[in-house]
Amino acid sequence: MANKALFQSARGKLLPAASAINSEGALAYALEPKQALAQYAATGTLSNTFYANAAEQLETVLALTATLDAEFIAKTAIYARTKGSMKDVPALLLAVLSSKNSELFKAAFPKVIDNGRMLRNFVQIMRSGVTGRKSLGSLPKRLVEAWLNTCAEPKLIDAAVGADPSLRDIVRMVHPKPIDAVREAMFAWVLNRPHAMEALPESLQALARYRFDRSGAVPNVPFQMLTALNLNAEEWAQVARSAGWQMVRMNLNTFARHGVFEIAGMAEMIAERLRDPVAIAKARVFPYQLMAAYFAAGAQVPSVVKEALQDAMEIALERVEAYPGRVVVCPDVSGSMASAITGSRKGGTSAVRCIQVAALVTAAIVRANRNALVLPFAEKVKEIEINARDSVMTNAAKLAALGGGGTSCSAPLKRLIEVEERADLVVLVSDNESWVDNRKTGPTETLRLWEEFKVKNRQAKLVCIDLQPNRTTQALEREDVLNVGGFSDEVFEVVQQFASGTLNSEHGIGLIEGVAV
Repeated sequence: MANKALFQSARGKLLPAASAINSEGALAYALEPKQALAQYAATGTLSNTFYANAAEQLETVLALTATLDAEFIAKTAIYARTKGSMKDVPALLLAVLSSKNSELFKAAFPKVIDNGRMLRNFVQIMRSGVTGRKSLGSLPKRLVEAWLNTCAEPKLIDAAVGADPSLRDIVRMVHPKPIDAVREAMFAWVLNRPHAMEALPESLQALARYRFDRSGAVPNVPFQMLTALNLNAEEWAQVARSAGWQMVRMNLNTFARHGVFEIAGMAEMIAERLRDPVAIAKARVFPYQLMAAYFAAGAQVPSVVKEALQDAMEIALERVEAYPGRVVVCPDVSGSMASAITGSRKGGTSAVRCIQVAALVTAAIVRANRNALVLPFAEKVKEIEINARDSVMTNAAKLAALGGGGTSCSAPLKRLIEVEERADLVVLVSDNESWVDNRKTGPTETLRLWEEFKVKNRQAKLVCIDLQPNRTTQALEREDVLNVGGFSDEVFEVVQQFASGTLNSEHGIGLIEGVAV
């Protein structure tokens, strides 16, 4: 008789063998090229991550674009920018598209380049030569010129803040022909050349006057244009009153340092601004950015302002709906999750770690699904009690404090099987680099245990949310398994569609394919 230990009867479906090795040298499944590009577009910031440096990420994205058609590249760039609010990879994909298909490039340009930061990113990438050219070329130059001439005046003024390249560099490069007297004066102002002061927008005229006469109101311009003027507390308060929502969020400690909160009513005014639902939606804020602001706020920032950030978090996550049936959410709290969510970059490393974002996603799901079971994991499941009545910020902080250990993405599934827990939806939030549960051959342990779990939970669905740029997964995508990357609130919408059965049969790729170019 054959060896029973080797030839046991298989339960469930016959599972495909792993097709790749992940960054930890363990079994994994390779993402299809379209899936991989979507993953990098949703999570990649072209910075150094725990498992891949910036150069490796760039090389991977360029290699993927070489194998994919121009239309999918265009749609991915648009989706990642408009839905995922990403910056670097959409600009890179647009640069690739400029050499691949001029018509699609022309159609995608205004949808991806929607502000001065994106314009600078695009021009910087084009000039670097990484996509095959070191100059803009005639069509990109025309589109940049059109953007400079047609964007709203406040947006062009905002674009004047920033460098490498600066707006001045771009204007010098493109030599835009102004469409009217206002643009002619603005381009001359950017280049620091003589210009008709009366033709400039009122805010720039006010800035010029204010530099010589400080008796009037502080001009409504980016505050970076005012920092050399040594503003007093009242002047900083005027800046705070007129500033955009994102600028207020990012500069709470600056306002505190300059005495803004010591002025009667200012703390309450800023708090109301921060919790304004319309302003939050318009700002396209990442939930993790609110977390960053909350934890970075110093002792001098009043409690009413900190509480407003918690309110803003709740508002920003209103899109997170209750999922049908019994929900289990499993945040990865292993050691690699201590890395910065957007990678490390000199002068630009986020203070928010992957584990905090995983905790935030978990807390948001628990808020909408009060009976959800939470199973944090590293090499095994870690015990914790989460009160669904607590705020998202409180629960996220509690989960993030669990960090440390190896990674076993199958650990929560093993626990569910052991205790015979029933579930309709299981959500893993991880960097997906499982290795403690590695097997020598065959399927990954995650997929094997998922299939075992399905024996008694036939309608269950598995979602693997990957927070980092990756070309592999622990669970091969199929009808009951969704792999989705990203850390914007769009992820919650995708999970909702999948859980309710309304997501396209191609899952995330179907959403990208449905983008209009």
